[in-house]
Amino acid sequence: MHAQGYAKDSLQIKVYTEITYQNREAEDIKLITVFCDYCSESQTTKIGYEALNRAYDERYNPDNILENGTKKLAIIIRISKDDFLEMNTETANDSLQKNSE
Repeated sequence: MHAQGYAKDSLQIKVYTEITYQNREAEDIKLITVFCDYCSESQTTKIGYEALNRAYDERYNPDNILENGTKKLAIIIRISKDDFLEMNTETANDSLQKNSE
């Protein structure tokens, strides 16, 4: 039996977020940490936004809801190496466009 192939061509990045609940309603979602030693600042920012989107989607999952308090979520983001490298290319293109305006 072969292992899954995603490990060879993808990266796995761990991100911590917090959701603050009051009366079982999500009041605030915060990004705490992106664990990526090899990410550029722009890659870290994009990964952080993705983690916030995923935390937002998870805010009313019954396993996450608290009456009052803060729920900490560890989110694992898996991204292909090609897409990861493409994030730097996109950022370079964005910078060129801003400088030319």
